Amino acid sequence: MIEQLGIKEIVLESAKEVFETMIFMDITETAEPDSDIEGWAILGLITFRGAMEGCLAICCSTPCAQTISMNMLGIDSAEQVSEADTCDAIGEVANMIVGRVKKHLAETVGNIEISIPSVVNGREIKNNLGNDAELVTAKVNIEDKYVAKLSMLYRKSSK
Repeated sequence: MIEQLGIKEIVLESAKEVFETMIFMDITETAEPDSDIEGWAILGLITFRGAMEGCLAICCSTPCAQTISMNMLGIDSAEQVSEADTCDAIGEVANMIVGRVKKHLAETVGNIEISIPSVVNGREIKNNLGNDAELVTAKVNIEDKYVAKLSMLYRKSSK
């Protein structure tokens, strides 16, 4: 199986690519123990299957999600962003990140099929893939203003 450290690096690199090119925001990994997602959290989640199966999630505060949505849509005011726009944006961010992860892993693990993203109010994903599943997480600092958490739960496919 691919090492957790390698997956974490791939997830972080993929997220950086997406944020820089599609959202026009900088992100950096943070290890600060006191950094946390404040207030109500939104979780964008997308599942995948094939040579590997699992899910990838991005979790951030509502104001962070609104800012991401504003940047993606080219809007200057939070009042112009609906809740549906915000949910769509976070789902699309998860989709774009897992798409980049898929591209990075294609030669190593083989084909991976991606589902439609889901967005929920929540903070974390739980392991329901069994004992052989691996979970990698990384906290990121977005524009030195927000904290978000990237998670990828995966295992080698049983097929």
